[in-house]
Amino acid sequence: MALPRSPLAPDHFPDLPVIEGLKFSTTAAGVKYKDRTDVMLAVMDPGTTVAGVFTRSATRSAPVLDCQAKLAAASPSAHEAGAALLVNSGNSNAFTGHYGQTSVAEITEAVATSTHLPQERIFTASTGVIGELLPHDRIVTQIDTLTDTLDPAGIEAAAEAIMTTDTFAKGASAQVTIGDKTVSIAGIAKGSGMIAPDMATMLVYIFTDAKIAQGPLQAMLSELCDRTFNCITVDSDTSTSDSLMLCATGASGVDATDHDGFKQALRDVMQDLSHQVVRDGEGATKFVEIQVTGARSAADAKVHGLAIANSPLVKTAIAGEDPNWGRVVMAIGKSGAEADRDLLSISFGDVLVAEKGWVSPTYEEAMGAAQMQKQDILIQVDLGLADGAATVWTCDLTHQYITINADYRS
Repeated sequence: MALPRSPLAPDHFPDLPVIEGLKFSTTAAGVKYKDRTDVMLAVMDPGTTVAGVFTRSATRSAPVLDCQAKLAAASPSAHEAGAALLVNSGNSNAFTGHYGQTSVAEITEAVATSTHLPQERIFTASTGVIGELLPHDRIVTQIDTLTDTLDPAGIEAAAEAIMTTDTFAKGASAQVTIGDKTVSIAGIAKGSGMIAPDMATMLVYIFTDAKIAQGPLQAMLSELCDRTFNCITVDSDTSTSDSLMLCATGASGVDATDHDGFKQALRDVMQDLSHQVVRDGEGATKFVEIQVTGARSAADAKVHGLAIANSPLVKTAIAGEDPNWGRVVMAIGKSGAEADRDLLSISFGDVLVAEKGWVSPTYEEAMGAAQMQKQDILIQVDLGLADGAATVWTCDLTHQYITINADYRS
């Protein structure tokens, strides 16, 4: 099913820097889709460290379980061998029993043989329909071709190969000067529906030529994930296949372990990619930022923010450009986090809508309606209780979301 490009999409795929020590290739294996690439391979040089965060779903896919096990068992010297990622779209290899494990083993063995890397350093991911056996033989027969066509400049093609219902390929980058050298970061992501973070969201791969040991790399990734990908939602549904991996090739020779500038640059890339996922939300026409302040704690602020962001009533009101602030009040009241009706204030953009348990005396419906007509919408909520704050991002919910998901398997 060909979908029209999201009206919230960027004009074009960004010009991402080549990451030294990293190469990509893609192929059309026919896993599900016809006449389009659906498998990508990324191979990294010896010295590469790998970190990852994955879905906490109780029905995690076979590739997720395999990646988690390999990262948990990795020795301190594992990075000396290099690493590879293989990702297919069209089939999630989830809820496929022991066959799913066999598929992962067959694929990783083939990649290991072709790239001369240890099998424990081959990481895979699959995205697409749940509960259908992965035709892994179609992928295995393409492995040598993938290895033979590796290209340092192939990241855009890789971003395109991992898409499912995405309407545009997603990429972001940053560069930071450390000493007299430039360190680069480049990342790609796929995601459009089944987006409700419970670690990361969908499939995300970020690469840097910085030199960072696995432990600090993992700590940095986990911290920044909670402030970026774990603050977005499209439809409140958490995927069985969510994977976010960060790979540091070390090719620049620059140790960025404790460099604040590098950490901020990495956060910028992760936030950019997470926002692109929301902007490609299935059927989305509005990008919504929800800022919650004055909560009892940051955790409470996030609970309130996600309650608003996940409310079908709030999201459909936004789709209809209806400034129905009562639905925001409803979402706050049901969230389970502490709130006091008579201390609450709500703003749409710079328009104060409600305060002290009632509509603001300065508010007029036309003012709120004008805010809802914008493509990027800001909702601000102050609980008036303490200084806890959080920001989350979401999109509206339209008829097109139903159409896309009703036809997803056809």
